[in-house]
Amino acid sequence: MNWQPNRSLPLSLSKQIVQWMTEQIESGEWPIGTKLPPQRKLALSFGVNRSTLQEAIDELKANGLLSSKTGSATYVSNDSWNVLVKQKQTNWQQYIEASIHKSNFQTIQLINEFEQDDSVIRLGTGELNPLLLPSAAIHASLSGLDLDGKTIGYSSPQGSLSLRQAICSYVQKRGIVTSPENICIVSGALQALQLISVGLLETGSFVLQDRFSYLNSIHTFQSFGMHLYGLSEHQYTLDMIQRIRRNRQAILYTIPTLHNPTGNCMTIQQKKELYALCESAQLPIIEDDVYCELLFDEEPTPAMKAFDQTGGVLYIGSVSKTLSPGLRIGWVIASTPVIQRLADIKMQMDYGSSAISQQIVEHWLRTGLYERHIEQLKIELQRRAELMDSLLQQHFQAIASWEKPKGGFYIWIKFHEPIVTTDLFMQLLKNKVLINPGYIYAANDAHHIRLSFAYGSDAELEQGIEILYQQIQTNKHR
Repeated sequence: MNWQPNRSLPLSLSKQIVQWMTEQIESGEWPIGTKLPPQRKLALSFGVNRSTLQEAIDELKANGLLSSKTGSATYVSNDSWNVLVKQKQTNWQQYIEASIHKSNFQTIQLINEFEQDDSVIRLGTGELNPLLLPSAAIHASLSGLDLDGKTIGYSSPQGSLSLRQAICSYVQKRGIVTSPENICIVSGALQALQLISVGLLETGSFVLQDRFSYLNSIHTFQSFGMHLYGLSEHQYTLDMIQRIRRNRQAILYTIPTLHNPTGNCMTIQQKKELYALCESAQLPIIEDDVYCELLFDEEPTPAMKAFDQTGGVLYIGSVSKTLSPGLRIGWVIASTPVIQRLADIKMQMDYGSSAISQQIVEHWLRTGLYERHIEQLKIELQRRAELMDSLLQQHFQAIASWEKPKGGFYIWIKFHEPIVTTDLFMQLLKNKVLINPGYIYAANDAHHIRLSFAYGSDAELEQGIEILYQQIQTNKHR
């Protein structure tokens, strides 16, 4: 051995020996099982005293690179390569834990994972059954689109002008009078919320919402240091809003028509009163209206945006719950400065939503295909809702309560006893049934389940409800 540590370096002699020996093992010069020379001979070769050498060897043993038994020689450890590989691997977990965006709750991660498993009965999924999507009609409409090099390229920051014009016409039935300049095309309602969170709100802002809220099942606002504040209906007062804000930025999030998860619908009077309250408190409103077209037997009341005279309402619409979630097309209607801000951030994120998807949605809105599809879809959803209501009456009348759905996808069932726990969720998952428990919409809730009649087949709904009932009964008698 011709190597010796450099005494002029600031690194200690023992550390230099550790580095050099590690390099010999990494390079293969010292293969696994190599027997090191006696320590006296090594210390003499390195030009150091034995205590310095012993310090280096002890560190290498602690690192798992060398090993020896009491009174025996020292060897390159059998596990040295594994140790070196681990030492070289990037510690991504450390990066993940320090990142800005929070991870989903474990229950939601499991829901997202098992929604991809075709053997699972999906009793909670907020998505239409593939057979309810107009796949053939969408495919047929593609042939009539003008797909040249310009139209399939990047669109303007706010999205396709022709689609925005079509949306202007379409939302008039919601009482909304707007212009293309006040619309930004987004990749679904969730992206709209993400753009609002990073584009309009500061860290520490308050997002007021209903006690049970879709926002609690995602981390769009919390990841950027904003606080969700759940209120029951009677708590929406000017005094309460002012006390919550405490001179901080705040915004209200609401789904006034076919609320997720409860299915509740505000009357026109309730909408007007909430809008007036927020206007007097100078509290902006995010109106999420993605389910409004799915009322079964009545037309939805005008959107809160229809009352907006001051630009305080950010209105979100989408075709994900009605036409196709895969198209990834939604929109925000707001005042011009807000739209310009959201469009600027969206361009920084993804350079705009799919140009082809935008053309498809425009075609469906302009030709009336969309409205005709909605009418047929509502008939099938109502049939499914009546089936699930019947199944619940057969099994759960004695232990739970619920409202017969007025539309949408969901039944919000409330159990008399606190039985909806993570244990119940996992037990059902083992039995291939997936639910959306109430505790993902309000922390510590143990009384509710959001059941969906939109995804499963009739047979799956019947089997899934039966398994849910049997599991609850099993737990009750333990």
